[in-house]
Amino acid sequence: MPLALEGKKAIVAEVSEAAKDALSVVVADSRGVAVSAMTDLRKQARENGVQIRVVRNTLARRALSGTPWEVLDETLTGPTLLAFSYEHPGAAARLFKEFLKSQKDFEVKALAYEGELIPASDLDRLATLPTYDEAIAKLMSVMKEASAGKLVRTLAALRDQKQEAA
Repeated sequence: MPLALEGKKAIVAEVSEAAKDALSVVVADSRGVAVSAMTDLRKQARENGVQIRVVRNTLARRALSGTPWEVLDETLTGPTLLAFSYEHPGAAARLFKEFLKSQKDFEVKALAYEGELIPASDLDRLATLPTYDEAIAKLMSVMKEASAGKLVRTLAALRDQKQEAA
C-alpha cells in the first residue's frame, strides 16, 4: 500500500533524526528470518543502545543524504534493515555478528563508521572494538604493569647502589 506524502516525510524525518545521533550504521537484509527471531533481535538491540529500522530504500537515501552515512547509498538495494548504534560504535555490528551465528538467512550488507564505508566482510572491524569499560580496563592494566616495572627497576637500582657501597 502506497504511503501518503505526509507519511513519507515523517519517516524521512525520523530516520534522519536517528542518523544524526548515531555513532555507526549497519545495513542488513533479513529476508527469510522468522518473525520471532527478529523480535528477539529487536529486544536485544534496545538493550544494547541500537535502534533498528526497516525503511524503503528511496526514503532511506533521502534521510541519509547530507549525513556521514550517505556513503551507504550504493548498498540500499532490496529489503533493507538499518541499525543505528548510539552508545558504542560496535554495538550493532556485535549484535548482528552474534545473530548471524543462529540465522543463516540473515545477511549484513555493509557498515559505516565516521563516514567510511566498510564492506560486510569486515564486520569484525567494528564488532571487536572494545567498549568504554573494556578500553579503560586495558589502559589500567597497562598502567599497572608499567608502574610495577618501574618499581622493580627502582628496587634493582637501590640494590645495585647498596652493593657498590658495601
